[in-house]
Amino acid sequence: MSIKDIYIRNVTPDDAEELLKIYAPYVERTAITFEYEVPTLEEFRGRICDTLKKYPYLAATDGEKILGYAYIGCFKGRAAYDWSAETTIYLAEGQKRKGIGKILYKALEDAAAKQNILNLNACIGYPREEDEYLTKASVLFHERMGYRMVGCFHNSGYKFDRWYDMVWMEKFIGEHTVPAKPVLPYPEAEKTE
Repeated sequence: MSIKDIYIRNVTPDDAEELLKIYAPYVERTAITFEYEVPTLEEFRGRICDTLKKYPYLAATDGEKILGYAYIGCFKGRAAYDWSAETTIYLAEGQKRKGIGKILYKALEDAAAKQNILNLNACIGYPREEDEYLTKASVLFHERMGYRMVGCFHNSGYKFDRWYDMVWMEKFIGEHTVPAKPVLPYPEAEKTE
């Protein structure tokens, strides 16, 4: 498979089962997510539906199989934060370091920019020392994508009988004008309701 064969499309709730198969190993075998239990299919489908009400939720495919997914969500639940969103990305096992994450994030940034979102924020589990559950690869990926470190919460996540830090990284994807342009719902959201 060549990177040229990667297709980015909008996720629908019908993709929940395939996406959950990608997400489950992260819950079960890593500290990349601080979630302890794999969500049920119904819960995961609900999460997708909630995201699609306002934000993009994208999948990278090879034409048939989903290789990874990325989405943005609410950063904080107050109106003044509307121009900021939190990013999330997961790749299927065996799909890292192939350029798929970069393509997904670029498409996600483009979609967010069309909404007039200006700040993208990434919340990342971070080990002081890498171990079998968590490395610094996500921070390095975000640095390569133009994000910068803005904060660290020490010993804030406990999983697999060890403590992990949590860091925030940010990237500005638009100009902060006054007055601010209104944040628009993701155009595809209306088609999935």
